[in-house]
Amino acid sequence: MKGAEMNGAASNGSASNGGAPGDDAASGMPAVVAMATATAAEDTRPGTGDTPKRADQGKNLVTRALRAPARRGAGRVRRGARRVLSSAVASGRAFAADPSGHVRERSARTWALMRRHPAFTVVLALAALLRVIAMVGYQPAMFFNDSFDYLHVAMRPYPHPLRPDGYAFMLLILKPFHSFALVTALQHLMGLAVGVMVYALLRCRFRLPGWGAALATVPFLLDAYQIQLEHLILSDTLFTFLVMGAVTLLLWHSRPTWKIAASLGLIVGVAWLTRSVGLPVLIGLLTFMLIRRDGWRILAVTVAFCALPVVLYAGWYKLENDKFAITESNGIFLYARVYKFADCHKIDPPVEEIPLCTEPENRLPNSQDGIWNAASPLGRYPGERFDADKNKVANAFSKRAILSQPVDYLQVVGYDFLRVFRWNRTVFPDRATYQQYEFGKSSSALPNWRMDSDVTAADEAVAYEKGRARTNVVEPFASVIRVYQDHVYVRGTMVGVILLVGLAGMGAMWRRLGGLAFLPWTLATGLLLAPAATAEFDYRYVLPALPLACLAAGIAFSPEGRDRMAALLRLRTRRTTALPDLEPTTGPVEQKVPEPATN
Repeated sequence: MKGAEMNGAASNGSASNGGAPGDDAASGMPAVVAMATATAAEDTRPGTGDTPKRADQGKNLVTRALRAPARRGAGRVRRGARRVLSSAVASGRAFAADPSGHVRERSARTWALMRRHPAFTVVLALAALLRVIAMVGYQPAMFFNDSFDYLHVAMRPYPHPLRPDGYAFMLLILKPFHSFALVTALQHLMGLAVGVMVYALLRCRFRLPGWGAALATVPFLLDAYQIQLEHLILSDTLFTFLVMGAVTLLLWHSRPTWKIAASLGLIVGVAWLTRSVGLPVLIGLLTFMLIRRDGWRILAVTVAFCALPVVLYAGWYKLENDKFAITESNGIFLYARVYKFADCHKIDPPVEEIPLCTEPENRLPNSQDGIWNAASPLGRYPGERFDADKNKVANAFSKRAILSQPVDYLQVVGYDFLRVFRWNRTVFPDRATYQQYEFGKSSSALPNWRMDSDVTAADEAVAYEKGRARTNVVEPFASVIRVYQDHVYVRGTMVGVILLVGLAGMGAMWRRLGGLAFLPWTLATGLLLAPAATAEFDYRYVLPALPLACLAAGIAFSPEGRDRMAALLRLRTRRTTALPDLEPTTGPVEQKVPEPATN
C-alpha cells in the first residue's frame, strides 16, 4: 500500500513537472527518482530479509536515476556530432568516388535555386560582373587617406588614438597572403552578401514577390560609388556588412534565444570597434528589442556579449595609453563640428580653452579644416594632433559651444543632414578628397607622409603587398567602370524618396510604433544624421545607410503593410462619404409669412 502511494506520488510529481514532451531533464528525472525511492522503501519494509542489501540497491537506483539525464544529454550531443561527421565523411567519399557526378549534383541544385529566384539572379550576376570589372581595371586596390592608418596598425598593432582598430585587425588576419586584391575581393563579396541578406529578408520573412525583393537590392548592389567604396582599403564595407548581419539576425527571429542574442551582441561589438558610430547602432537595436518586448534577459545577454570585445579593447588601450577608452578623438571631431559657428563672445570659455577661439573673418572654409588644416586652432596646443589633453580641451569647448548656441548648432547639423538629399553630387569638401571617391583615368603616387619615425605611408603599403602597391589602371576595363560611374549611381534625392517610402510604411503601422520596419529605418536615419551631428557630412557616410533604407522601404510593401495601408484608405473613404452635404441649395426657398391674427 505504501509503495502504491509513493508510486502515485511519483506519477503526480511527473505530471506537475512535466513540460514539453521529450524534456528529460525537466520532467523525466523526478518521476524516475521517485520510483526508485519507492522501490527501495518497499523492499526495506519490516519482515523482509537482507534489508541492507536491498537498501543499497535502492540507493544505486537513485544515483543512476540522477545521472541518467546527463548521460542522455551527452549521448544526444555525441550522436549529433557523429551524424555531422558521418555526413561530411559520406559527402567527401561521394566526391572522391565520382567527382563529376558530385559537381553535376551541386550544379543542378544551384540551377534550381536560380530558377526559383530569376529576377534576383540577374541583379546579383550583374552586380558581380561590375565588381569583377572594377577589380581588373584598378589593380590591386584603391586607397584613401585613412587607408594608411589602418595599414600602419596592421603592420605594427597598437591601439590607434584616432579610430578603433577593428578593420585593421581584418587586414592583420589577411596579412600573411600579402595581397590587396584578396582584401578587395573579400570586400566585394561582403557587398554582394549584403544584397543577399536584404533579398532573403524581404522574400522569405516579409513575403514580397521575387521581383519586388530583387528591386529593393538594386540601389546599392548596382550603385557605382558603392562598388568603388568596396574597392577602397577602408572600414565602411566591413561595417555595413556587420550592421546588416545584426539586423538580419534580429528580424529573422521573432523571439531570439540567448544564443542569438549572444551572436548579435558580438557582431555589434565588432562593428563598434570597426567604426565608432557602432554605439548608436547598439542603442537602436536595444530600443527595438524593448519595443518588441524580447525580455530583459535577452537584452542583458546582448549587452554583455557586445561589451566583451569592447572592454577587452579598452583594456588594451589602457595598457598602452593609461586610459580606459577606445579612442582619443571624439572631442576633436566634435570641435570640427562647432568650429564653423562657435562665438567666444557668447561662450565665455575658461583661459585654457581661449586658444580654440576664432573670429568669423579668420575661419577656414570647411569644418574639417578645424582638424586637418595646419592653420587649425588645435595647432596652438603642443603635442600630437590626437592626444588625451588636446581631446579633453576640445571636448569641453565643443560642449560649451553647443549649450551656449543651440540654434546655431541645429542649423549647422540640419544643413549638413539635408545635403544628403541633394540631386547633384558636388565637389566636397575639397577636390583632392572628392577625387578619391572616383574611378580616375590615372592613379596618384602613394603618399610619402611619415607614419612614425621609421616608415612612410607608401612604405607600409609596399610592405603589406610585398611588391608594387600603387593602383595600376588597366584599360579598357577601367574605362567601362569609369563611364558606368558617370551615369549610374543613387542620387541624394532618391535616398530621400526611399526613406519616405519606408516612413509611409511605418506610418501605416503606427499602433505598433512602425512595426518591424522601425529597426532598419531608424538605423538608416541615424547613420545619416550621426556624421552631421558629430563631425561633418561626407559622401561615403551615406552608403552604409542605403541597404537599411531599402529594406525599410521593402517592408512597407509586405502583405501586412499593404493590408494595413488598404485598411487606412478604406477608413478614410468611409469618413469622406459619411460627411453631410453642406452645399447650399439652389432651388426656390419657401418663405413662411405669419397669418394675420383673428379676433
